[in-house]
Amino acid sequence: MKRAFPGAVSLALTLIVAALSLTACSGEDSATANPPETTSTTTSVAAGPACPPTWTAGWQKLANRIGVPVYCPSWLPDPLTGQIGGQWEAIHSVTPQGSYLIGFLWFERDANEVHVNLRGYPGETHVPDCNGEPCFSGGTGSREVAGKNVDVYTVNRGADTWHVLYAWKEDGSLYSISQHVVPELGLSYSAVVKNLDRIMAGLVKIEPQQS
Repeated sequence: MKRAFPGAVSLALTLIVAALSLTACSGEDSATANPPETTSTTTSVAAGPACPPTWTAGWQKLANRIGVPVYCPSWLPDPLTGQIGGQWEAIHSVTPQGSYLIGFLWFERDANEVHVNLRGYPGETHVPDCNGEPCFSGGTGSREVAGKNVDVYTVNRGADTWHVLYAWKEDGSLYSISQHVVPELGLSYSAVVKNLDRIMAGLVKIEPQQS
């Protein structure tokens, strides 16, 4: 997998924030990163995926806003949770067209980083554009994960730089999840792929509700 400047975690964080200014990767957005206070226990998918009640409201609001289904992640790697507006939400971007980027991040310098992004592109199935280049690139083929046919990308741009990314199409819309690979902090490619497989298995579809 191609990585520019391996180990430059602080630079990666700068790119995450800078990526929000890209035409295809930003919208109405805000970005914050908070230090961990406690290690949270995330929802298990063993009994079947379910979006926790404290998370459902945020994802339901997003689905209602853009008018298409969204996917609540019932599991994310520790210490992250999938609560929109919660402690670990670092990126919240929704364009006027309804495309969204929700990012969750924990970062501690020289210790660890866990960064997961979830995206959706209502009514669009082509790979989005980041300053004249495909936002998702370095495709390694397709595979079935949790009943969905996903395209795997390992060279990405914008907020997904240095991430492994899964993208899939459903009902005329494109969705993706990704996680940052940081081998020097114990997050190897294989570890991230295992996490993405588990996130996929725990996704819960949230349908928009009419007001």
